[in-house]
Amino acid sequence: MQPLTFEKVRLLDGFWHRKQEVNRKVTIPVEYEQNKKTGRIDAFALQWTEGSDLPQPHIFWDSDVAKWVEAAAYSLTTHYDETLDKLLDEVTELIVSSQQPDGYINSHFTAVEPHKRFSFLQEDHELYCCGHLIEAAVAHYKATGKRHFLDAMCRYADLLCKTFGTGEGQIPGYPGHEEIELALVKLYETTGEKRYLDLSEYFIEQRGQSPNYFEMEAKREKRRATPPLYLQAHKPVREQEEPVGHAVRALYLYAGMADLARHKNDPTLVSACERLWNELTQKHMYITGGIGASATNEGFQKPYDLPNDLAYCETCASAALVFFASRMLSLTGESKYADVMERTLYNSFLAGISADGTAEIPGEVLRC
Repeated sequence: MQPLTFEKVRLLDGFWHRKQEVNRKVTIPVEYEQNKKTGRIDAFALQWTEGSDLPQPHIFWDSDVAKWVEAAAYSLTTHYDETLDKLLDEVTELIVSSQQPDGYINSHFTAVEPHKRFSFLQEDHELYCCGHLIEAAVAHYKATGKRHFLDAMCRYADLLCKTFGTGEGQIPGYPGHEEIELALVKLYETTGEKRYLDLSEYFIEQRGQSPNYFEMEAKREKRRATPPLYLQAHKPVREQEEPVGHAVRALYLYAGMADLARHKNDPTLVSACERLWNELTQKHMYITGGIGASATNEGFQKPYDLPNDLAYCETCASAALVFFASRMLSLTGESKYADVMERTLYNSFLAGISADGTAEIPGEVLRC
């Protein structure tokens, strides 16, 4: 199956059209104000210095701005809004202005810890933020035809292609928080540049190989290693038998594996995705489509350990499950993936935002 891309779909009435209208009229403006008020957008101006009154850019702030850009771009494709278009120009041009001569973009590590670039991949969210910026740039380009943001992210991706790998002088690491795997596939599909697909393949195939990169990294940096199980780095991806660790990270990985399986026509990756899907939906999923039962690790516990009174079921995990399901549907054409996608969208995913579109459910905790 070949899925329709977002710019080719219009919802003219019905339930999801009404939700889309609330998103367009209320949520996107509210999210912009939240990003602006907290300093997330202005962090790209790189004005923060030690002792300044400005809020210090956090390691995952860039992803919050990127997700707003992506959502706003989607909205432009269904309802052109000149004011929003200009606002997107302003924000994306600010992001591009923060790009370093070698292509690097990250408000925290450029302004706060420039000497720590790519030094602690398991927890520092650099590649995660880059992935969301890439997806935002692709969405912005498809919505507007403007290339300034897309070209900047291609330069950043080119830096990553040079930086990561098993060659001499390269970093043999991969993301602690998966996401860029999906983004690089989108960048490949948009630009036709195979090196972006190859980098996604490297990040997926290198994961869980021995010796474990995260353990070596922690030893080098004299920091405590995050348990490989939490990061889905305990085994190579084809050997992983059940969903483990942090739910959002896991489902982003599985979605990336499905993307790679489709582009590489790799039956061994398809089998791995199907095995993980079956374990996930039969032993680790609530009736609502919620996943990631435990708040202690924001993720998976033992099979069938699904307490009703303590269900964490983060909204991000529900979104990631939808991404995985949609890719498996495209890969196989089997209706069971559409069934789970629909269940999740109407229940655990939709419950993550208030009905008026102004507020996130406190703590992202969904009771079953």
